[in-house]
Amino acid sequence: MANHKSAEKRNSQSQVRRLRNRVNKTRMKNAVKAVDAAIDAGLQEDAQTALQIAIPVIAKTASKGTIHKKNASRKVSRLTRRVNKMQAAA
Repeated sequence: MANHKSAEKRNSQSQVRRLRNRVNKTRMKNAVKAVDAAIDAGLQEDAQTALQIAIPVIAKTASKGTIHKKNASRKVSRLTRRVNKMQAAA
């Protein structure tokens, strides 16, 4: 429990940031899941559309500081590679 005014403020700020990060991370995870579901179902156009939606969501999550920018880059790269591999196989 915070005993000083500055510690109380720091705790309050941390809670606000935690909730904001949680919203951003959940939004990103749902976008990635949409791409994964389209890939698993073998729907090429849906996967491409979901990827085009997911890329800005992942970038925004990184720009807000919720995830590291290299983590975001890695996620985008892996998703893109999976979509391209599925399209090449078809």
